[in-house]
Amino acid sequence: MTTMDSTPAGADTVLDRHFDDLDAEFAATRRLLERFPAEHADFKPHEKSMSLAVLASHVATLPQFAALMLNSDEHDMAATPSKPEVGRTAAELLAMFDRSSAAAREAVANAEHGRLGDRWKLRMGEMVFIDDRRGKVLRQHLVSHAAHHRGQLTVYYRLLGVPVPGMYGPSADER
Repeated sequence: MTTMDSTPAGADTVLDRHFDDLDAEFAATRRLLERFPAEHADFKPHEKSMSLAVLASHVATLPQFAALMLNSDEHDMAATPSKPEVGRTAAELLAMFDRSSAAAREAVANAEHGRLGDRWKLRMGEMVFIDDRRGKVLRQHLVSHAAHHRGQLTVYYRLLGVPVPGMYGPSADER
């Protein structure tokens, strides 16, 4: 039984109500990172592209931004510059992803519904990149943005001859 907004009856946490697909999304990401070809870590399909290792590391660490979005009103990259961790093996990437996804699960599980309507901002000094409703930004970065970069990784894998795992059903390599 569901309510008028298609929310499962009894769903009372942000995780239950808005991110009941998170485990499936994280499982898809994990399947992709498990196949990371370390021998091609520096591969770039184009000069403007990220290397395979940088892209896979971005995918592995994206979930950690959920805690940042849920525990602050904004993030100024100029005030807190960071050098992203780059994994170069499947084991390193999976360890990064396990830490990142655990932090995301905890943050989302403890999130308050009322805070999802508040604004959240990402900026670098005076340059604002994102200024939108927290729930929308969270959904975009935790699911949509990650799916976009997973798609990029599947193209890299295909170009390198790495069997592509299915994300939402079997891939051509699994049929």
